[in-house]
Amino acid sequence: MSDRPPREPRRPGSRPPFTSRPGAPGAPRWAKGGSGGQGKGGGKPPSWAGADDVALLYGWHTVAEAIGNPKRHFRRLRATENAIHRLAEEGLTPPIAPEIVRPGDIDKLLGADAVHQGLLAEVDHLPSPRLKDIAKTDLVLVLDQITDPHNVGAIVRSAAAFAVSAIVTTARHSPAATGVLAKSASGGLEHVPFCLVTNLSRALTELKDNGMLVVGLDSEGPADLEDTPMRAPLALVLGAEGKGLRQLTRETCDVLARIDLPGAIKSLNVSNAAALSLGMARRVMKRA
Repeated sequence: MSDRPPREPRRPGSRPPFTSRPGAPGAPRWAKGGSGGQGKGGGKPPSWAGADDVALLYGWHTVAEAIGNPKRHFRRLRATENAIHRLAEEGLTPPIAPEIVRPGDIDKLLGADAVHQGLLAEVDHLPSPRLKDIAKTDLVLVLDQITDPHNVGAIVRSAAAFAVSAIVTTARHSPAATGVLAKSASGGLEHVPFCLVTNLSRALTELKDNGMLVVGLDSEGPADLEDTPMRAPLALVLGAEGKGLRQLTRETCDVLARIDLPGAIKSLNVSNAAALSLGMARRVMKRA
C-alpha cells in the first residue's frame, strides 16, 4: 500500500470535518450571558488521500480502545517499536499485524504537532444504530449542528463517562467520527456510537413516540436543568455555540431547561455544558 497521506472521509454534501467553521461569537443558548468559544485542538490536521469509508485513529487511548473493540475492522496499523512493546505490556493484541515505522514516518502523515504516541490506524467506521433500538435505552445525547470536531470529540468522551448509549446527530452539518474528533474522544468512540439521521426534528419525534422524554438545553428554559423533572428513557439535546437549538428543534422538545451558573462567567464551552448536563441528568434520574 502507498504511504501517501490518507484523505479525510467526507459525507456527500457535508463540510470537510477538519475545516469546519468556528462557531459565531455570543452566549450559548443553554447559559445566561457571556460569550461562547470553540474548543482548541492539537496540531495541523492530516492531509488525507485514501478511501472515503476509512476512519483515521491515532494516539494511545484512541487506538488501544479500538483494538479492544471486536466491532472495529482494522485495515492498516502503523506502530513504532515502543508502541508495540507497550501494547504487549498492556495485553493488547492488534487484530492485524502492525507495520513497524519510525515516529517521524507518522509525523509526515499527521503533521509534527499531532500527538500520535506511535500509533496510527486506518479502520472502518462503526455502524449507526437504529433510532428504535436506542429509544429503548435510558440516556441518549442529541447534537443539533455542532460542527467543531474537537468539541464533538470531547462530548463523546463525556458521553462515554456517563454511560450514554448513543449520540444522535445529522449526517450533514456534523464532523465525521475520525481524526481530530477521534483523538479528542480519547477512545470514547468505541463505547458511544453515532446514530446518523437525515432530519433531526423527525428523529426527535420518533424518539418521543417510542417513549423517550426529550429535554432541550436553552437559555430560555423555564427552570434550571437540575430542577427539571427527568426520567428514563431520556434524550438531552444540545445546540451549537452562538446559535443554540434551531427553532424546529426547540419546538419538538418536550421541555426546555437552562443551566444557571453562579459565577462571574455565565457561559460554558459546549463540551463542558454537555458534561455538566449529563451529570445533572444522571443525578435527577437517580432520584426519580
